Amino acid sequence: MRIDKFLNSVNITKRRSVAQDMISNGVVLINDVVVKASKNVAVGDVITINYLNAAKKYKVLQLPTTKSTPKSLQDQYIKEL
Repeated sequence: MRIDKFLNSVNITKRRSVAQDMISNGVVLINDVVVKASKNVAVGDVITINYLNAAKKYKVLQLPTTKSTPKSLQDQYIKEL
């Protein structure tokens, strides 16, 4: 699954266009490497998002099979580090 689609489907970003904008500005990293929107996410990857005042890290536990997941099930797919 593409990183921009993953960020949207597990409710880290509200819209896919927001995820694509963050990626194009270089604030999204997978395993400490700046990525493009087409980069695929795998189970076990660590996603880092550098916000203005802090950075958040998420570990990918599972890939969603649907377009969107309920926010209550977010813990099944990612774990905040």
